[in-house]
Amino acid sequence: MINRTYAFGVAAATLLLSGCFGGGGGGDSSPQATPPVTDNRVAVDQQLYRATLTRTSFGIPHIKADDFAGMGYAYGYAQAEDNLCLLAEDTLTIRGLRSRYLGADGVFNIPANGTTTTNLNADFFWRFAATPDAIAPLKTESDPEVLEASSGYVDGFNRYLEEIRSGEHSGRHQACRDADWLLPMEDDDMYRRYFRLAVLASSSVFVEGIATAAPPALPDLNLPVAEDLLTQLEAAGAGDSEPLPFPLGELSIGSNMYGLSAGASQTGESILFGNPHFPWQKTERLYLAHLKVGDDAEIMGAALYGLPAVLIGFNEHFAWSHTVSTAYRFTFYELTLNPLNPTQYLYEGEYIDMTREEVSVDKLEADGSVTTETRTLYRSKYGPMLNFSVSGVPVLNWSSLKAYTLRDANAENSRLLNQFFRWNRADSFEEFVSLHGSVLGVPWVNTVATGPGKQAYYGDLTVVPNVPDAKVTECTTALSPVFDQLATGLPVLDGSRAACEWDSDADAPAEGVFGPGNLPSMLRDDWVHNCNDSYWITNPDQPLTGFAAIIGDEETPRTLRTRKCMQQVIQRLDGSDGLPGGTGFDLANLQQTVLSSELLSEQMARQQVLDAYCPLGTLMSSSGSPVNITEACEVLSAWDGTHNVTSVGGHIWREFWRNLNPLPVESPDKWLTPFDPADPVNTPANLNVLSPLVQAAFADGVKRIQDSPIAMDATMGDIQVSGIHETPIPVFGGEGFEGSFTIASSRSDDLSDGTYDVTFGNSYIQTVTWREDGTPLAEGFVTYSQSTDPASPWFSDMTEAYSQKRWIRFPWTDREIAADPNQVRYQLVELAIP
Repeated sequence: MINRTYAFGVAAATLLLSGCFGGGGGGDSSPQATPPVTDNRVAVDQQLYRATLTRTSFGIPHIKADDFAGMGYAYGYAQAEDNLCLLAEDTLTIRGLRSRYLGADGVFNIPANGTTTTNLNADFFWRFAATPDAIAPLKTESDPEVLEASSGYVDGFNRYLEEIRSGEHSGRHQACRDADWLLPMEDDDMYRRYFRLAVLASSSVFVEGIATAAPPALPDLNLPVAEDLLTQLEAAGAGDSEPLPFPLGELSIGSNMYGLSAGASQTGESILFGNPHFPWQKTERLYLAHLKVGDDAEIMGAALYGLPAVLIGFNEHFAWSHTVSTAYRFTFYELTLNPLNPTQYLYEGEYIDMTREEVSVDKLEADGSVTTETRTLYRSKYGPMLNFSVSGVPVLNWSSLKAYTLRDANAENSRLLNQFFRWNRADSFEEFVSLHGSVLGVPWVNTVATGPGKQAYYGDLTVVPNVPDAKVTECTTALSPVFDQLATGLPVLDGSRAACEWDSDADAPAEGVFGPGNLPSMLRDDWVHNCNDSYWITNPDQPLTGFAAIIGDEETPRTLRTRKCMQQVIQRLDGSDGLPGGTGFDLANLQQTVLSSELLSEQMARQQVLDAYCPLGTLMSSSGSPVNITEACEVLSAWDGTHNVTSVGGHIWREFWRNLNPLPVESPDKWLTPFDPADPVNTPANLNVLSPLVQAAFADGVKRIQDSPIAMDATMGDIQVSGIHETPIPVFGGEGFEGSFTIASSRSDDLSDGTYDVTFGNSYIQTVTWREDGTPLAEGFVTYSQSTDPASPWFSDMTEAYSQKRWIRFPWTDREIAADPNQVRYQLVELAIP
């Protein structure tokens, strides 16, 4: 294999641009956006890469290459052109260099899983976790196509980086183009990034706990007592009526998706809807591209930054999407320690040593000097040692008698890249479904798929520790009752016995994980869905039951968003949603439905609230002070019940429900009609408006608006805007806790600036069906646009289209691409001197 660093160093490259530069569907473009490159070096003999990159409106790249190396090269170049600084910062992160260039005390966060810590702790974590040994299986066990595309991506990225360093692309990437941390990529950076994505829902939730775990400095002979911890956790929470705080009960990221077959389609043709709810910041953004590799693969769709494949997408044979699964990807193990040596633990009657590792991190000091800090970190046979606290209460604590470690199934998942690259190359819907179980490399998401004339498919065939319920019972520990309340289904196993190690299934491709026979899936002739609750009622007419608790819960209440998700389909199929044109979905009414910005909580309870509270004029807040609700009631009475940009008053309802949301779903203070497992779509129901807690929640919500700069009669478009663009762009949609299907989340926004600043929610959206000739017909959005560079013509154009609900056609055929008036074409060729 060519040494990539050397090859690029001696490569002669030409970039030929042709086509029309023009407005990209809402944004302005110009020749300055991608200036021609001149290169006076002589190109001879060995060709490394050849690819055509054509951008259509909104900066959508269409890549054609003869091989996966050329595809990766063009993909890396395109992503660097759009997102150079973001990708460069991620390279710093996964190399453990944030402290060296950005300072040790800087903030590191992963919006997708809620992790926040310092740069220093992040560096120790990634250097300890993403080691050469950890990433080696991703290289040695991945298909050749993965290796070729990954190396090509590195060289394509580095080519654009070299052009920036040469002074080209004037005005672009001002945030980093002159920074000393703008480093060339190496092949290993790709595999570190893949590893980081694999452990997004597992190890990297515990960055700080792993990076700082150390044996006690002084003897600590306290044993954990579940009752004491539960009492402390309850005291640290907001009161008896609210659930205990815990970051693992639900990942920050979510999604909605439908697979609609002929039984749910007005046209008789299958339709796929996919809509991840991902961050609008950092590298868990999604990037849309159309990839064609010789006769081997053609696929279009989105991938997380830095991954040269399609993770959610479509072609002539099938379309698919993902939602975050409820399954846990790891287990804790409780270790019984040698009281005389807290780095030895009992296993099968003998004490064995933990593995010690000295990890060093360079730090940039205030005076510009660089110092080094070293920590000793430890691993057990299961994985890294860790501490873990909840609301300041140490739940997993390293004492002289007990310590805790983590085994992460996705840290062992070498099949991740093969799964998606093989899907991208699949020739049929049937092959797609077969590959789901045979590769079993999907790390942490459910899958829904369909194809032209095909059934609707659902599967949570993912990497899950093989821990049947019987093993959890057999291997219970002192802390098991605590986690039964904190995170039902997450085991804390006895690490002293071989019998408590993970099982293996005969049909699994690797040891320690469930095989497809013990994971939920289904095929139906009408519809399937997932909106982040478990697999249980993927279709309410066919409950899936009997699976291990570590995979998900059964016969439990669904979230309001999931209930709205199902109700939309049910009401479309029986015609009770009021949409014209008969029953069943077509592309148009599906698009209208999924962006409607309606709220299930409003549909269930607004009239009850208005009838019960508004005649009173005043309600008591939770602090005991009276709140005048007259104006709020007038506005809510006239509200259209949605969070569309022209809607007036929905923010009052949101703040009410924000206060009400923490009440447990089973509490009679919330719903008078309890949950019924036989009717999970419609129960629980009937808000208990006579409950003092509900009354106080309404008063507190009104008071929050009164104390903010926001008017009671503000439109949603005036106050809810993109949180990542300099010019305010109105954003429709609501929060999942309100029962909104159309998600626009500002997270813990304090309203002090008078706006909800959207930084999370609807991200990549695709609606896909097929024409009579078999070609896909797809429309959608990248809600935050393709580029993170404010100087790019594709920085905000898709966001503006999304704000106006102007669905964007995704060009598939050569004719559609050629007909785009804003086409920009790059002919990328790199040659090497032997």
